[in-house]
Amino acid sequence: MKKNICISFIFIFSLLLSACSLEQDVANLYKKEKPLESEIVIPESFSDNKQETIEVVLTQGGKMVDGADYVHFEIWKQDGTVKYNMEEAVEEGNGTYSISKSFDSDGLYYVKVHASNDGSIIMPQKQFIVGEISKSELEFLQKGLQKQNENHEHHH
Repeated sequence: MKKNICISFIFIFSLLLSACSLEQDVANLYKKEKPLESEIVIPESFSDNKQETIEVVLTQGGKMVDGADYVHFEIWKQDGTVKYNMEEAVEEGNGTYSISKSFDSDGLYYVKVHASNDGSIIMPQKQFIVGEISKSELEFLQKGLQKQNENHEHHH
């Protein structure tokens, strides 16, 4: 008896769901999102107390994004000893936005880009090294690699 009630419920439920999609081109009625995409470009090496430029190239729908709603850079050191205030990027043109910074402390850093255009918001992040890294920063990086390798092994 319970089995028949369950089967009847599933049948009725599937009928209700199928009734909601009678229109063939229903997907065309909804806004098609064109996600904002980015590539963060970091110099190969950083020099002490020299202005270095970090860039982000924004694309959306296969086109370079000029005049984005906003693009801000946030930079901090992994150990928490250095944190720069979030700053608005300089628009260089052809979808490229940049910030120039002088780094007076060696170590492992992160840059996060906060960007928005045409309703799409992204916050990509990338790590980079200035000068030499400390033993604790090296251990931090190695732990991160171990976690990545462990995660990949479970997917097989």
